[in-house]
Amino acid sequence: MNIELSEEARAFGNTVREALADAGGDQLIRAAERDPARRSGAVAPLLAELGLWELAPRVDADDLEAAAAACRAAGWWCAGYPVAERLARPADLDVDGLLVVAGPRPAAATANLDLRWAAVTVDGRRGLVTAMRPDGPPRTASFVATLDIAPARESGSGDPALGLVLTCWTLLGMLDRALDLTRHYVRVREQFGQPLSAFQGVQFQLTDAEVERAGLEMLAKYALWSFGAASEAAVADALAARLAAIEAAEIVFRVAHQLHGAIGFCDETQLSWLSRYSQPLRRLPLGLSATRAALAAEIGTHGLAVQ
Repeated sequence: MNIELSEEARAFGNTVREALADAGGDQLIRAAERDPARRSGAVAPLLAELGLWELAPRVDADDLEAAAAACRAAGWWCAGYPVAERLARPADLDVDGLLVVAGPRPAAATANLDLRWAAVTVDGRRGLVTAMRPDGPPRTASFVATLDIAPARESGSGDPALGLVLTCWTLLGMLDRALDLTRHYVRVREQFGQPLSAFQGVQFQLTDAEVERAGLEMLAKYALWSFGAASEAAVADALAARLAAIEAAEIVFRVAHQLHGAIGFCDETQLSWLSRYSQPLRRLPLGLSATRAALAAEIGTHGLAVQ
C-alpha cells in the first residue's frame, strides 16, 4: 500500500496552483463575492485549459491523484469554485458534478453557477438537482443554496466516497494556507521587542495546529487510496477523513485567529476569507456531530478496516 501522491500528480497540483495565482490568486474569491454572476469567471475556463475536467478519477488511478492535488491547490487560493464537486461527477449520469447531501433541507455551495448537478446521500441514494436558490448574498451565505432534489431516473445506488474525499483535499489546501499565513504573521509581528514566533506559547499553538493538519493529510491520502483500491470500506474511510478534516479545521482556524488577533477577522487579511469560505465545507453535508454519527452507523461494531 502506497498512499503518497505520485510525482506527476504533485507536479500537476503545482501547475494548477501557479495558474490560479496568475489568474488572480487571493483576488478570485473577492471578485466572486463582489459580482456573484461571474463566479465561474476565470476559474472554470482556466481549469478547462489545463485539462482538469477531462480527468476521470473514478476509473483512472493517475487521474484520481491529480484530481486530489488540484482540489488542494484550489483550496490554497480559496478559489470559490466547486472543483471537488465537479471532479466527483458520476460516469453514468449526464451532469457536470456531484453533491453529497444530507438532511431534510439539503444545501450546497452551488449558487450563481449554471451547472447540472447530481446528488447522493451518504447511504448512496441518488437524485438530480432540479432547482437551486441562494440562501442569501455571498457575504453571509458563502454561495450556499438550498437544493430541490428529484430521484434520478437511472436505477442503482451512488457512491458518495469520492465526493467526500475530494472535498477533504480542498479543505486541506485551505488549512495549508491558513497555517502558512499564520507562520508568516508571527515571524514579522513584534511584541516586547521580539517577533511573536519567539514566544514559547506561540510555538506550542502552531505545533498543535500543524499536528492536526498533518493528521488530516495522512487520512486524506489513505481515504483516496481506499477509494482507488475499490475497498469495501471506502465510504467509512471517507467519513473518517471528513471527521478529521472538520476537527483539524476547528483547531487550525482557532489558532490562526488567536495569533492574528482582531486583524484576522478583517478582510484586509486573506485568513478572514479562508475562514469564512471554509464554513460550507465544514458544515455540509454533515457537521461534526452528524459526521461522527454517520461514521458510527457505517462501521457498526466492527470498526474501521486495517490494511
